Amino acid sequence: MILNKIKNNIQEPRITLVGAGPGDPDLISLKGVKALNTADVVLYDALVNGALLNHAPEHAIKIFVGGQFDGESFSQDAVNKLMIDYALNYGHVVRLKSGDPFVFAKGFEEVNFAESYSIKTEIVPGISSATGVPGLQKIPMIYGNMSESFWVLSGVNSKGEISSDLQGAARSKATVVVLMGIERIREIAAIFIAEGKERLPVAVIENGSAPDEKTIVGVVETIAELVEDNKVSSPALLVFGDVVSLHPAFARIRDFYHILSEEY
Repeated sequence: MILNKIKNNIQEPRITLVGAGPGDPDLISLKGVKALNTADVVLYDALVNGALLNHAPEHAIKIFVGGQFDGESFSQDAVNKLMIDYALNYGHVVRLKSGDPFVFAKGFEEVNFAESYSIKTEIVPGISSATGVPGLQKIPMIYGNMSESFWVLSGVNSKGEISSDLQGAARSKATVVVLMGIERIREIAAIFIAEGKERLPVAVIENGSAPDEKTIVGVVETIAELVEDNKVSSPALLVFGDVVSLHPAFARIRDFYHILSEEY
């Protein structure tokens, strides 16, 4: 009797994937907030700002499912099963993911799994750190003759090896944004150096858009040392390209290499 009554009160199962943006809670979309307002359950990642949970109803169940940069992550299979279980038993599940759900966030895998159970899904895009975080630092992806395109890629593949795509990116004239590559900065820089780009401008941004954001700019040949000296760690992204020279902090670096070239 009680179980039947509970089941009768359950809404139609549905799952909404919401992109939370890169860190600043104000960067989530209005549609994302509306989805949270109607959530019965919120499954959220480690890099999601906790303030966003305040948009969910008081009765909503909030479940931390970890993320790439912490030691308490759920496996993707476990997250998939949690989504289904909670949707069938509670109604509206919001899967709150940092950045954009479809940029290195396994959004498609989760939607595909949910739809295999005939559960209705919806996608709410978010601001990807790949473009949003450099933008907040006034580093454009495309500008004049400096860059006509941009690449966004992972520093490592699914096996933990350096991505083979980095070589193609390093050969191009495009702006190159590397996610999940900070731990392999020396190897990544070496790829650009091998292409004769040791003085290509580079920016490294840790905790983009958050209060403790840290940004360093330099050139390829010394960026690994700067990362170590400034104790930069995950989560951080790398931006390679001439457009980084537009960052105000790069002026002193440009002046240094200009003086150096005159001396020699």
